Amino acid sequence: MARRAAGLVLALLLAGCGDTPVAAALRGVMPAAEAPAAALPAGGLRLTGTRQPLVFALAQQTGNRRLWRADGGVAVATEGPRIIATAGLGQMLTATRQEGPDPLEDVAALLDQPASTRRTVDLAGASREPSSMRFGLVIECRLTAARLATEILVREACTSPAGAFTNRFWADPETGTVLRSEQWVGDEVPAVTMEMR
Repeated sequence: MARRAAGLVLALLLAGCGDTPVAAALRGVMPAAEAPAAALPAGGLRLTGTRQPLVFALAQQTGNRRLWRADGGVAVATEGPRIIATAGLGQMLTATRQEGPDPLEDVAALLDQPASTRRTVDLAGASREPSSMRFGLVIECRLTAARLATEILVREACTSPAGAFTNRFWADPETGTVLRSEQWVGDEVPAVTMEMR
């Protein structure tokens, strides 16, 4: 019952933030899916950097947006390789609004020309108290890429009112598909490593 209530609170928060596709997707998050704990299934997602590694199953997809869920009432929304919302990890990333195209859509172009990006995020504390909520945090980032032996590494150095951080994305050099990343999901939780297959 507590998980359903938490899911409803998160859905209401996201709906109130105007990020309707993510809010609608997260409404169906509870109860958690029965995802296998060991192997990463084809088309699955794994997060580490949390208390324990979590394996997620795809719950819903609309275009490039995907909703993933794992045991224990944990959910993550992604747009392409970027985490845009979380639930159940402690502090919640409740909404992300990207200004203009995301430079991660063309990783190979970043090898020749760095890019800048700007997005706005909303955060809510694990307590879900109104005093823990912060809206409209502007994140400004500079993306650079380097070719490694077997992959392309994109570094995204960001500044925000919640502090400075660096995200990292490892992409297949042939397709430009991001297969692994380390991403900031809030200033009160550690960065998470996301692996997609």
